[in-house]
Amino acid sequence: MFWILFGIFLVACVGAGMTGGLFPPGQWYRDLDKPWFTPPDWVFPLTWTVLYICMATAGARIALLEDNAVAMGLWAVQIAFNGLWTPVFFGLKNIRLGMAVVLVLWATVFAAMVAMWQIDVVSGLLFVPYLVWVSIAAALNAGVWRLNPSVARNPPPAPS
Repeated sequence: MFWILFGIFLVACVGAGMTGGLFPPGQWYRDLDKPWFTPPDWVFPLTWTVLYICMATAGARIALLEDNAVAMGLWAVQIAFNGLWTPVFFGLKNIRLGMAVVLVLWATVFAAMVAMWQIDVVSGLLFVPYLVWVSIAAALNAGVWRLNPSVARNPPPAPS
């Protein structure tokens, strides 16, 4: 049963991750000034692969336990906001709205981690690297906003 659940949670993660392919950074992003701590491009797919495996494992473990409703609900909310950030930031090219989305994502990842931790410590621990990465993402989003205030105030038109 664990492996079936793991597969279901992994499909959810891959679905969220596919927004990266649907809304690639493109020239608009390459032209923005970025903070000094921006990781090289190759780090992102590698990191997300590991994180999605951890997230799916945590979800599958929690799904098998009793009293998991809050943790499962929070897992669902965080994966929705995970999938939303890329279309907002790269698709709409909206740095400020992207910041709002990543802050909600951070809060839901934190809440999910705490809820899971209370039921299964291993599952809670599996969300720690994810929370660290979303913290880095939030700092990157904030840094791009700070370094590109005119673009943040006036996003270019989204493709129709």
